[in-house]
Amino acid sequence: MYAVSLGDDGALLRPLEPWQAEEFLTHIERGREFIGQHIALPDAVTDLESSRAFLRSYAEKAAADTGRIHGIWLGGTLVGGVLFRTMDVQQGVAEAGCWLEPSAVGSGLVTRAARVIIDWAFEERGIHRVEWVVSAENQPSIAVARRLGMTRDGVLRQRYSYRGKRHDMEIWSILAPEWRSGATGRHAS
Repeated sequence: MYAVSLGDDGALLRPLEPWQAEEFLTHIERGREFIGQHIALPDAVTDLESSRAFLRSYAEKAAADTGRIHGIWLGGTLVGGVLFRTMDVQQGVAEAGCWLEPSAVGSGLVTRAARVIIDWAFEERGIHRVEWVVSAENQPSIAVARRLGMTRDGVLRQRYSYRGKRHDMEIWSILAPEWRSGATGRHAS
């Protein structure tokens, strides 16, 4: 399996696959409350069977070229990930996302990992627009969108019902020409 270095701290980005379901579940357990503040991933991954099913769904998306999921490892431990929740190659649009357990917060891992997959989407898959859909209350994820050079396209008011509350969702995006210009995204600190 390939791994992409995310920098001098030894962090690695590599595909997250169904055979890693136990490791994935252990990771989710470590960060369940923190990760679940804004996204439903911990609600979907509750035991080994659901962990395997979740990763299998992304293996099927990868086979169909409609999504991808990658884990972030630090010191040999899975600490988070980035994904293309959706990918429409024909339309040239993909929606990226992320999650991270508390032990890995604050070192730029998500930003570095997102740069790798966004660059791949633009340069290898011919995607034209990458979107970042985030709860308006999720300031760390909004900060990642900004660091990636994304533009805030707008707010979908009360779009997402999560744990009994309606949340506004912000839509951020970056276009391939903006990414390639070097003015944003992969060259930003």
